[in-house]
Parts: sequence; C-alpha cells; structure tokens
Amino acid sequence: MVIFVKVIQVIFALSILVLIHELGHYTFAKLFKTRVDQFYMFFNPKFSIFKCKWFGGKLHTKFFSKNTEPLPPDSDLSALPDDDWRKYPDNTEYGIGWVPLGGYCAIAGMIDETKDASALSKEPQPWELRTKPAWQRFLIMFGGVLFNFILAALLYAAVLHHWGEEYLRNEDAVYGIAVNDLSYELGFRNGDKILSFDGKPIEDFSQLQLELVHSRATEAKVLRGTDTVTLYISEDYLPRMLNSPGMFSLAYPFEVAGFMEGSINAGSGLQPGDRFVAVNGEEMFLVQDIRAVLDAHKGDSILVEVDRAGARQAVGLQVDTTGMLQVMLESDLTKFFNVTKHKYKFFPAIPAGIKKACNYIGSYVKDLGLIFSPKTKAYKSVGSFITIGRIFPGTWDWQRVWSLTAMLSIMLAVLNIIPIPGLDGGHILFILVEIITGRKPSDKFLEIAQYIGMALLLALMVLAFGNDIRSLF
Repeated sequence: MVIFVKVIQVIFALSILVLIHELGHYTFAKLFKTRVDQFYMFFNPKFSIFKCKWFGGKLHTKFFSKNTEPLPPDSDLSALPDDDWRKYPDNTEYGIGWVPLGGYCAIAGMIDETKDASALSKEPQPWELRTKPAWQRFLIMFGGVLFNFILAALLYAAVLHHWGEEYLRNEDAVYGIAVNDLSYELGFRNGDKILSFDGKPIEDFSQLQLELVHSRATEAKVLRGTDTVTLYISEDYLPRMLNSPGMFSLAYPFEVAGFMEGSINAGSGLQPGDRFVAVNGEEMFLVQDIRAVLDAHKGDSILVEVDRAGARQAVGLQVDTTGMLQVMLESDLTKFFNVTKHKYKFFPAIPAGIKKACNYIGSYVKDLGLIFSPKTKAYKSVGSFITIGRIFPGTWDWQRVWSLTAMLSIMLAVLNIIPIPGLDGGHILFILVEIITGRKPSDKFLEIAQYIGMALLLALMVLAFGNDIRSLF
C-alpha cells in the first residue's frame, strides 16, 4: 500500500509539473500567433486515451483512438472529408496519453523530439515558430521554465499561508548535535554546538549538513562545553558527506513518554515523564549516548538514575536482546526546544513563497555544480523516478505533497534551462547566439544538435536508473 501511495503521488506531482511547463510554451506560442499542433498530458505512442479538437463550430472528442498519420507536406486539405481532424491544422488537438511520464506541446516549425528537419521541408510559413522574431522564439522557449518557477512560488506561498512554517534555529538546538560515524571521524562529538562553517553561521539546524556540502567548507567552529574548538575538514571527505545522511542529527534528552505493549520494564518503577540523567553511575542524558550504552548491554540489566519532578531516583531496568528498553520516548520537540513558527497572511505569503523558491534555485544550482564536478562523485547520487518516489511520504500528506511538488518544479525548471540541445536551454542558447551574431542556425544544424542532445539525455537517464538499481541491492 505504501508503494502504491508513493507511485500515485509521484504521477500526480509530475503530471502537474509537466502540464504547467508545457502550458508555458503553449501560452506564449498562442500569444505570438504560432500554431500549436498538439497539446498532450502524458505520452501517446500508437493511441490516446482521450483527445479533442474544436472545429466546425463545436468540440469533437475521441476515446481510446489510434493516432492519425500526418499528412505529406503538400497535401490538398480541401480534398479531405469534413470529419477528418487533419483538415483543420489551425486548431490545436488536446489529449491525454497512456504513458504517465510526461507530456508535450507540439509547436509548428520547431525541431524537437516530436519532429526533425524533414518535417520542415516546406517553405517556412508565417504561423511557424521558425519565422517568428528571435525575441518571440526566446519567450516561447523560456515560457516552460518561467511557468515552473511561478508554480513553485505559488505553491510555496499557499503552503506558507495554509500551514505556516516551523523550523529549529541552530542556536536553539540547546543540546547540540548527535553525530554519525563520518562526523565523528571528522572530529565532531555528541553535544557539540556548531557555530559556523568557514566563518558563516547557519540559521536552520536542519540545513547544517547541506550547508557544509554546498559551501565546501574547510573549517568548522563548534562550542564543546565552554570551549570553542576549530575543526579542519579535508575536501577529500566531500564524496562521503554526500552519501552519509544524518551527519548532524538533533541531540535531545531521554525522557520516557510511556511503555510499549508487554514491555519488559512496565513493572520496573519507571514512570512517564522520567528523564534519564545517569546510566550505570556515568552521567548522561542524551538519547544518542544512552543508546550506545544499551547496545553494549543487550540482554543484560542496567541501573539508571532519572530526574522525577526535580528529584533523582534510581531504577533498575532490563535491556532486551536488540538493545531496547521497550519504552516510548517523548517526541514533542517543543517540550525541549524553542521551535520557531511563522504564520503568513495571504499577501505576505506571496513574497515569502517567491523568496523560498529563489533560495531553492540557489541550492539546486549548487547541487548541480557538485554533480558536474567529478572529484565530488556526486554523480553517483543522481536518481530517476525511483529516487523521486522515495522522498514522498508513505501516507497522503497534502503539506508534504505540495511542498515536494514545488521543489520538483524548481528542479524541472533549472534542469530545462541547462544549455543542452534537446532541452529548452539548448534552444534558448541557439536563439541567444542568433541575437548576438545576427546569424540563424540552419534547420540541419538544429536537427544534428537535437540528436546529440537526446544522446546526452539518454546517457543521463541510464546513469540515473543505474544508480537507482544499484541502491536496491
């Protein structure tokens, strides 16, 4: 059931993103009186689930119909029967395909994945993209990216307005960090309070590892007890940082909230609200430190001291064979920390959403910089739909779904603006070159560039799926 929910969420999010992206191209094409032959959500090889077209004063529809073969370039349209949709090329065919992995907007006079230069053998026509001024072609190609950014900003604004925003400021993480093996190897310790990376303080506690990677910091300052300690970080660790989640998790007290059903410690005298302060005579109170002791005493017993209403109480406890006490921990972080909360009214939410979208653009551009730097080995983390599915929750959570859709919209926009033939960025690059030099690339050149770009994109897809498949084993 969890996998099914994730798949539905991925299809839902990607459908919205692609629809809005193609709508951006479509809107500017129509604005500049450029013919749009087809506008489809999902791909439709061989046949379509649904399609419609307006002609003859009414809307015509078809369900589960085979795709119609395109007419030869110099066909006599007047010879076609009135119910042949091809007789009305000025009218856009709208449809829904059966392969839910994208969609497309087929613009007349454009060399893309839907047509090549051979389809443009006729004399250029005024309704075709190739006859439009460079600035109009630029806006038509940039429209998809622009609409994806607008969608992300609006979604972020809506989420901020409806649910608000909560985060823990780094300075409010009063018990410091909890480390994993890699951060311990780098010199960090449980309870350290990170002050800065390369002299730059970090506002959001949840962004510590991301900021460390993005900044490629070589120096970290931490507060350890009452001492300020400087740690030096070699860039050689960067590949491992990218593949070692949880370098800086939140350290918090071990406070009992209740007991699991049939707990071996239900009759031990331990009570909800007890907060551990010592284990086997050693002072400790952090969950992460106590878990390490429990792992070392599997199937054994321990003596703990707890703080109960300000007084210390000694309690003997059993540790099961998995290193658990079979108790539930207090999970309400607001009990231990000052969690920053922001509520946004309608109009203030809009600039806040734009700012959030811009911040994520900057973050994602840095991610791409790492991916295109072989030394970081970040290319090993490139993923496909499987990776996307993993980030969605196992239950339907609208706040999470809309936030992730906004994030993916930014990713789609940034990826599409990369100047690779086959992507919007490739078309935009050639248009900019034309504007600067005054020379327009030939249709044959654009066709060859399209093939090269598609080969590069195919290689990227193979890498992404390969990484995902390896991660399953």
